[in-house]
This record gives sequence, structure tokens and C-alpha cells, in this order.
Amino acid sequence: MIRVSVQPAPIDLATEIAGVEAHGAGGIATFTGSVRGDDGVTRLTLEHYPGMTEAALCGIAEDAFARWGLLAVTIVHRVGPMVPGDRIVFVGTAATHRAAALESCAFLIDRLKTDAPFWKKEERGTDIRWVAARESDTAAAGRWG
Repeated sequence: MIRVSVQPAPIDLATEIAGVEAHGAGGIATFTGSVRGDDGVTRLTLEHYPGMTEAALCGIAEDAFARWGLLAVTIVHRVGPMVPGDRIVFVGTAATHRAAALESCAFLIDRLKTDAPFWKKEERGTDIRWVAARESDTAAAGRWG
């Protein structure tokens, strides 16, 4: 089972985790990313092209599903305006054993940071700027081949 959602609504962790756990797997891994406010960001806005973004996330999910023989993959990514502390992404994987669940979850978050078409705008008071991809994200995604 693969589920991908790109949405402006807040992410309900209990619902998303329950959806991944429902497949009776021995190993469940999840990652939740939140908007950071430690560097002065007061607002973050993510934009995307509907259809294109979902297709890219589905492709990444399908890669992980096949590579690790997963029972379930869920990716939920928010778009629109958010503030520090808001959940921005949830990734969940279910596998027969923990190693596959953990590795595939790391793969998914690393790859979506570089392969999914999102555009990020950060606001720090009156300073508003579009953010380029980080070299560290590209390096992390590169380790998966």
C-alpha cells in the first residue's frame, strides 16, 4: 500500500501512524519534520505544481516499496504558509523487519528533499527570500545511488 498526500491541512500524526501500523508489519519507522524557528524564520511558505509533485512523491515511494519489499509507505507533505513548530512532512514505512523499515524511511526523506518539486520561501520579519536546495541534502540523497 502506498499513500501520498500533498495538502495545506495540518498533519494528524495519530491517524497517519495508525494507517501505517494497520498492515501488521514487524517494523514501523516514521519521520516527522517540523518548521524550524531557531534561525529566525517567522513564516515558511511551500509552493508546488499539483499533479507533478504528487507524481514525483509516488515515484520515490514506489522505488522504496520495491527496493525494501515494504508492506506500506505513507508520505504526507504540507504546502502553503506555516509557522515554526508546524509539521511539514510525515514519512512512514512498514516492513517485515526493522532494518528495512528504518533504511527505507531514511531513503524516502533524503530523496524527497531533492527530488520532489517544492519551492520554499522563508520570512524573517521583513526579510523574505526563496531558499535554494542545500548541498547537504544533495549529498544525503546521493548516498542511495
